[in-house]
Amino acid sequence: MSLSSLKPQVETILSNTEKTVDERLLAVCEILEKHVDYYNWVGFYFKNGDKNELKLGPYVGAPTDHTIIPFGKGICGQVAVSNENFVVPDVAAQDNYIACSITVKAEIVVPLFVNGENVGQIDIDSNTPNPFTDEDERFLEFVCAEVAKIIE
Repeated sequence: MSLSSLKPQVETILSNTEKTVDERLLAVCEILEKHVDYYNWVGFYFKNGDKNELKLGPYVGAPTDHTIIPFGKGICGQVAVSNENFVVPDVAAQDNYIACSITVKAEIVVPLFVNGENVGQIDIDSNTPNPFTDEDERFLEFVCAEVAKIIE
């Protein structure tokens, strides 16, 4: 299934106001993990109030101990500071990487902006080396833009 073909499903899930925001975010995680072979862990992190840290939100995949991540630490923490996408083709080559699972080979993190402020991010781990392309980045930017509409 192509990433662009998932866009209408993402929009449908997020527009369902009968479900809570967290239920809708979890459903997005589920559909991405199910339909994209190399998306093995899909989750959201959000800024934890006024603290310079991220707090784990809805996710699908192996349980993680990393429920709180300080800004600047790991790939997610770096994106919280840089406000830019971070694609890691090989996690073993990253000095500032927080290992969640020994099976993870690559990671992509795309920030989520509401009114220009970085309020969180989508984080995807892959057990496949170097699977992420520009298409993944554009698709995940789309997902984050759609999510921003329901958490404003």
